[in-house]
Amino acid sequence: MNRRYTRQHGFSVHYASILFVSIILLVVSFAVALASGSVDLTFEQVYASIFCPSSCDISSVHEKILWQIRFPRILMALITGAGLALCGAILQSVTRNPLADPYLFGISSGSALGAVATMALIPGAVLSVTFGALIGGAFSVALMLTLAGRAASHVERLLLAGVAVSFMLSAMTSLILYYSKPEIAASLLFWMMGSFSNSQWHELWLPYSFVGIGFIIFLFFRRWLTAIQAGEESAHTLGVPVRRLRLFLLIICSAITAVLVAHVGGIGFVGLMIPHVCRFLVGAQIHRILWLCAVLGATFMIWVDIISRSLLANQVLPVGVVTSAVGSIFFFVILKSRSRRDID
Repeated sequence: MNRRYTRQHGFSVHYASILFVSIILLVVSFAVALASGSVDLTFEQVYASIFCPSSCDISSVHEKILWQIRFPRILMALITGAGLALCGAILQSVTRNPLADPYLFGISSGSALGAVATMALIPGAVLSVTFGALIGGAFSVALMLTLAGRAASHVERLLLAGVAVSFMLSAMTSLILYYSKPEIAASLLFWMMGSFSNSQWHELWLPYSFVGIGFIIFLFFRRWLTAIQAGEESAHTLGVPVRRLRLFLLIICSAITAVLVAHVGGIGFVGLMIPHVCRFLVGAQIHRILWLCAVLGATFMIWVDIISRSLLANQVLPVGVVTSAVGSIFFFVILKSRSRRDID
């Protein structure tokens, strides 16, 4: 395989190797997550339950723990990590801002407001909560674009509007919590910090559908996204409708984030952190970043779930607490490394 073919088709031994290792790491992480928890299972028991449940010796209790609790929980963690990482990569690409993510644009805050309002009014209705989160996410995007006004094509104005919307909608969510009954407020507060504890098999189809369709759409527009990364003027000369593309992908990211927030609550830093790791590993080409973001985002979230279940005995930490702790350490390390580089 010559260099010209490699350059034209985007093939890279380095990229293929990293993607392959990342997939292996994801599979291993999935297996570790299945075996870990308050009731520890051996890998032999996990294997037996999956591949020969009728002929192998495994208790019905262990089988129920594996299939009714851990499998749906880990699958929800997987798709949540992949979806948030993909949305972060897309938002950073279309805005050419390394700090862009669903939280910065107010999408997560709007989705959380819609979900919290729905749960306070109609407890226990999963589809109603999802619909409320979608309405909240759409409202946050519309409000952000309204605040940005005619300058919505300018990324800086759009980001400032997103920050303002995020703070405002977060305040409205806090107001709902304040006026809710104590028992409802406590459950809503724990949900807002992020949790996979209530994941069920019948709930998985919606987040997997939204993230899967969104991923296909992102890959479809990879050439236009590559053009935008080179600069808006260059993209315009190549015929890329930058403003319309940015708005369209913002809506797609809003829908994905809303569905994920409705199911697992607010989980920060994933969409901000994982794209940075991917760019460090494979460079800035968007189609490479997207595939790696999906795999590493899923792997990261599985390990976050393992930590949240294992760190304290007989207690489950909110997932958002773990991601915030890891994210703050991650960016502290980045700041220190860049400071040293500037000094040198």
